[in-house]
Amino acid sequence: MGVVTAAAIVGGAAVVGSAATAIGEHQNKQKAKGAKARAEAELESIKASRQEIINPYSETKDLSSMAKDLSDQMSNPFENLGVATQAAKIKMEQADIALANTLDTLAATGASAGGATALAQAALQSKKGIAASIEQQEAQNEKLRAQGEQALNAQKISEQQRLQSIAISEGQRLQAADAAGKQFEFQTRENRTNADLDRAAGKIAQAQQAIADANAAKSSAIMGGIGVVGSIGAALAGKT
Repeated sequence: MGVVTAAAIVGGAAVVGSAATAIGEHQNKQKAKGAKARAEAELESIKASRQEIINPYSETKDLSSMAKDLSDQMSNPFENLGVATQAAKIKMEQADIALANTLDTLAATGASAGGATALAQAALQSKKGIAASIEQQEAQNEKLRAQGEQALNAQKISEQQRLQSIAISEGQRLQAADAAGKQFEFQTRENRTNADLDRAAGKIAQAQQAIADANAAKSSAIMGGIGVVGSIGAALAGKT
């Protein structure tokens, strides 16, 4: 076998190898294109299925109606304080009795008018003192009852206000928790969707890189084959 023949065989094998490499890289390129197309379709599908943006506070309600006007429950317990008249009646009755007794004593004993008058005045003063004491006690008792009623009304209103405040605060808490829950659910789904978008975009980038690598390898193989053919041609020309 001559040198030329050997060179031709070696060169031919190199060209065939380059051609096979170029064909293989072309196939890799086609596969990468298919992968890119699928990744792009996946990306568009994910975009199309993204959830709508929500307002987590859309169902928040006005709780002001829970605050009730309690002014109709307020009253002035001192408004109808009465005057203690019973003691005055007792005083007048006792004065009449004292005077009658005095007259009876005068008639029975024949005492002087001055002595009878002094006795009557003493009896009258005694009854007046008793009546005044009773009147003061009645007035004080009525005042205390009014004060007690006032304090009780204030406590009742305070308790109702406390319960209203609790109800309003609890309503606000539940509404805030509901809005926070909706926000959490939305954000969780959004994060998952974004992760899927990132993966699809990564697949596209990987496919694009594979296409570029296949093009470069294919070009390199073709150029290598051309170089071998050129070398063989130069070798053959030198032998002739």
